[in-house]
Amino acid sequence: MAEHEYSDGDDASRGALADVREWLSRTAKVLSGSAVPVSNYDPSRHGDVVSFDGLDGYDEVDRYWLNAPFAFASINHDPEANEHRYHVVEPSLDEFERDLLDRLFDDVRDPLIYRADVDEDPEDALTEELRARIEEYGVLVEPETFYRLYYYLYRSFQGYGRIDPLMHDPHIEDLSCDGANLPIFAYHDDYTDIETNVSFADGELSDFVVQLAQRSGRHISVSDPVVSTTLPDGSRIELALGEEVTPRGSAFTIRKYADEPFTPIDLLNYGTFSLEMLAFLWLAIESNKSLIFAGGTAAGKTTSMNAVSMFVPPRSKVLTIEDTRELSLYHDNWLSSVTRERLDDSDITMYDLLRSALRHRPEYIIVGEVRGEEAITLFQAMNTGHTTFSTMHADSVQTVINRLENEPINVPRPMVQSLDVLCVQVLGRSGDERVRRAKTIAEIEGIDQRTGELDYSNSYAWDSVDDSFRSSSSDLLDEIRQERGWTQSELRRELADRQRFLRFLQQKGISDYRRFTAMVNKYYADSDVVIEQIDAADVDVPS
Repeated sequence: MAEHEYSDGDDASRGALADVREWLSRTAKVLSGSAVPVSNYDPSRHGDVVSFDGLDGYDEVDRYWLNAPFAFASINHDPEANEHRYHVVEPSLDEFERDLLDRLFDDVRDPLIYRADVDEDPEDALTEELRARIEEYGVLVEPETFYRLYYYLYRSFQGYGRIDPLMHDPHIEDLSCDGANLPIFAYHDDYTDIETNVSFADGELSDFVVQLAQRSGRHISVSDPVVSTTLPDGSRIELALGEEVTPRGSAFTIRKYADEPFTPIDLLNYGTFSLEMLAFLWLAIESNKSLIFAGGTAAGKTTSMNAVSMFVPPRSKVLTIEDTRELSLYHDNWLSSVTRERLDDSDITMYDLLRSALRHRPEYIIVGEVRGEEAITLFQAMNTGHTTFSTMHADSVQTVINRLENEPINVPRPMVQSLDVLCVQVLGRSGDERVRRAKTIAEIEGIDQRTGELDYSNSYAWDSVDDSFRSSSSDLLDEIRQERGWTQSELRRELADRQRFLRFLQQKGISDYRRFTAMVNKYYADSDVVIEQIDAADVDVPS
């Protein structure tokens, strides 16, 4: 009768019995002693810590590691909707492992904080603390369980939590979280804007935004809910807390920082510039001509400015000014400065840094972006013989001129004419592919005496129909020729030599910024010897 009553009993009775069995199972594990792996993880011996059988209704088109051997990306295509989805695959945990992980978070965090000042590898420290806590618990764990726990602890303490796998993906340029319980979108090199399976709950998202601000050394609160700053790895972040300015809740956007800065060879490989355009910019930079790179968001203007700055002659004094750290030069005589924002009156603005920069007697001043009163000081620096590079948000040459001459920048027209070269970049399309291209390279010619307007001419222009670049005559090159005392044939030979040099590096695959800068320095030291070496090499270069 008791057995019959139990079989027809209510759900609560069965649930209580299941809880007892689970408790007995866990107790048996504890009483059996601890078994903690002492060797590094080896999939052939320990078993996989992550697996994935695919998404129902999707065709997997790509799969690659993000943080081997713990996390990988699975790119899937929905044939009905004709769209891709980015699926992050991480180790799965059973209920016992989740409970153990929850306890470990609290018990491991404090010892790690105390060890933070000790000069030791963070991975070794975490491994030691994790092993010590499991031995202290007396829990029996399999090696793959140990490494699953290790992954999630390391992801939280040293990584970026839920988005850590995405931050490991070199193909992702930026991440966008628009609110709680919404999928994070990524901009992928191959699949452009793509939805991921990563999201945050409401309270969890706000905590994460606060954590990002703290890791960047900034404060964010309901009274000060918007912060623009830089992560320790150099990535730019825009944070919004709560619903003060973003009604859907906290949000963030991360523009990832490239571990290796782009070089002119990278710009050449991606088709952003032609060989002829890069040789032109190189000669202009060496001849102390001032440049502005303009374009819309994500057009690549800062990347291009950073890349062509590698043409700066060695030992020239370079000073960079930014509000968020993005520029990275492999240059010996380089002074980097960044603005400081505080809640009190001790802010240090770009205007302050630019005024201070002039006292350092730099030969080249590179300003991350001009948008206000610092522009007048920048153009004053141009007028006093300092070579300056900067970026602006604008989609055409005329828009750049209009922005410079009107509120809130208000640079007088006679000062604007001290600018030599203006490069406008776009994020456009070539066939089915989104591409970054130098739409126009223009030369500022001065003020027209009849109309009073600022004159300019386009030296190079991008034709989107056949994805090619077209060139026109250049007054700036003629000006450089006269300054250098060259004949017309000497100018042509110099441009041709630089094109051959860049093509040589491209065909040799020299795109690492250290090797590229070293080769440019060799060219500056003795260009004739370098060209002779190119002639002797069995490499197909244009004559």
